[in-house]
Amino acid sequence: MADLCDSCMNYEYDEEYECYTCIMELDEDEMGRFLSGTYRECPYYRNGDEYTIVRHQM
Repeated sequence: MADLCDSCMNYEYDEEYECYTCIMELDEDEMGRFLSGTYRECPYYRNGDEYTIVRHQM
């Protein structure tokens, strides 16, 4: 899952905590699944590749 997080648009650097964090607000059940590693796919994942749109337009 961490590999997917690295390429997600919702994974941003937090200057206050000096680390990368997910900006999505997970509810208690979602957070439990995420921390236990039982998430198969993150429902909030969005590819952070900025060139995806450009490739699609070509």
